[in-house]
Amino acid sequence: MLKRLNDSPVANSGAITEKCSRLCLRMIWLCVAVVLTLLVPAIAFATDQPQPPNSVEELWADFDPRQDALDASVVREWEKDGIVYRSIVYHIGTFHNKPARMAAFFGFPKGATHLPGLLHLHGGGQRAFLHQIEFYAKQGYACLTINWGGREMENAMPGDPNTDWGAVDPTQTNVPGYFNLKPGPNSLDPFESPRNNNWYLLTVAARRGLTFLEQQPEVDAGRLGVYGDSMGGCLTTYVAGTDRRTKAAAPSVGGSGFRTKQWPLLPQQAAIETPTGAVDLFDATIGLESYAPLIEAPLLWLGATNDFHGIIDDTYRTGALIPHHNIRYAFTPHLNHRFTPEFAVTRPLWFDQHLKGAFTFPTTPATHLLLATEDRVPRLQVVPDASQPVADVRVYYSVDPDPRARFWRSATVERVGDSWTASLPVLTTEQPLFAFANVVYTMTSRESEPYAHPTDHFSLSSLLHTVSPAELQRAGIKATDTPSALIDDFAHGYRDWYQLSTDNPHHWEYSTRKLTDPKWQGEASQRLTLELRAEKPNALIVILTENLFRPYRGQTREFVAVAQLHGGGQWQSVALTPEAFQTLDGQRLSSWKNIDLLTLRAYYESGETLLGTKNWVGTQPEFRRLWWQEGDR
Repeated sequence: MLKRLNDSPVANSGAITEKCSRLCLRMIWLCVAVVLTLLVPAIAFATDQPQPPNSVEELWADFDPRQDALDASVVREWEKDGIVYRSIVYHIGTFHNKPARMAAFFGFPKGATHLPGLLHLHGGGQRAFLHQIEFYAKQGYACLTINWGGREMENAMPGDPNTDWGAVDPTQTNVPGYFNLKPGPNSLDPFESPRNNNWYLLTVAARRGLTFLEQQPEVDAGRLGVYGDSMGGCLTTYVAGTDRRTKAAAPSVGGSGFRTKQWPLLPQQAAIETPTGAVDLFDATIGLESYAPLIEAPLLWLGATNDFHGIIDDTYRTGALIPHHNIRYAFTPHLNHRFTPEFAVTRPLWFDQHLKGAFTFPTTPATHLLLATEDRVPRLQVVPDASQPVADVRVYYSVDPDPRARFWRSATVERVGDSWTASLPVLTTEQPLFAFANVVYTMTSRESEPYAHPTDHFSLSSLLHTVSPAELQRAGIKATDTPSALIDDFAHGYRDWYQLSTDNPHHWEYSTRKLTDPKWQGEASQRLTLELRAEKPNALIVILTENLFRPYRGQTREFVAVAQLHGGGQWQSVALTPEAFQTLDGQRLSSWKNIDLLTLRAYYESGETLLGTKNWVGTQPEFRRLWWQEGDR
């Protein structure tokens, strides 16, 4: 139409006045407007597609966890030591006209009513745990532990019903579903949507678990708590962010967000997760950082400083988004995906406070990272809440930007009045600085946790301080630290190590990340030397792990050396060159440079290969010194 108008004799006549020209142009644009008006509805109709929820609020706006009947049934009931146990199943929902059913265990102290209720969410590869019910029932709770992963239930009998997801599958047999938004054979929506994600379905099931709890005559519906480890920690955050019935939450080694984002100080590390679908949509609807601002329940984050899943830096970043700030952190130093008793015990104490009113937590330790110091050495000042007896204050710092692999140095702490201060010397201002404190409190009685030994102490962590190299340089921080050939003299025991199975005479393990810290890295001309003694002759296994949690630096490999111990209780030195360490396929260690973990064990087993022995003779070895020794290789 436009072309025909412009080619007409009228449009090209020079006799037309300026006024007529303006009139003609107005007619042309009027025609265009009419045409576009007619076209727009047709265009919109042709391209109109269902729109996915674009926020957490939109995703959950039309879900009512109480709407459908639970249709719960008891598979079996029994009693033991004053606790009533029930194996039950309940209706999750109907997806593509097929019902989904959840199997679970429910338990409570016999004869008790009006109890606070706990929902336990197991981790990946695990299942509902009767031990969780046993522990918390003895503490005066009713507990429901759901079997969301579908593994065979404990003490199952032939013919017992188990979890049946029907037309969908959010279990770990569908691992890609945890990072997916795209439609597929088992998805809910035929278009890209967060409802196609496993976490959505699992959260639906968990929230239905809260509905089960609030309907039980043994439970006070106004006092419900949620907790879980690892993937169960993620589910805990999802539930706490979507269900106001949650009155206390305690995720552990999981539940933090920002998994699709790179760490700002480690650009060479790719994001932990790369979702299938639009990343922005994933973050806004499935990313745990989008659930944190909606959490109203008091929340305890239980973790480990070197956890591969509940990453410490991201946990603090996520926690900062929770608006009420009624949060506590408890991070066990040096460990990955586990805790020591003084940290594990914080979870039952958290529920005791917020669901029973039987305990009062101190506030998060107040800390101040001081850069404008007289000697230009950073300092961390700690002022703990002294409402309960303070047994110890421990300050940790690191210069490693990788939170999974970093070694946390133990700083020397000095007390002046109600304040504890530690200097944090650095080797260079070209690396970042991370620092936090743990405050250890004394309890009046020994307490426990389902899988931890009883303890009369509990520990709380401060907030995490992070300083970039640019900030250190702007503050005029001086590099005053120096490298050390002495790695450890064990004057502080195993403070810089983590220990596993130390009460087992054959399967014990001692590990440290100290060799990854530039202060204690070995030189090419040096030998790794141990001074130790053993009661009986044995073979000590020394393992060096290269590039642990550092895929950006190379392949993770374990190099193993075998050291023969003389026994007789006499001190001996064992000096090892890089060539003494090799992988099982015969590759020898070429350098100390990329070592991230040193481990001492009684044996090393991989496939059919066994080095050392599973029958260690005598008591465990005693270590007195570990250092880099100069000498010929």
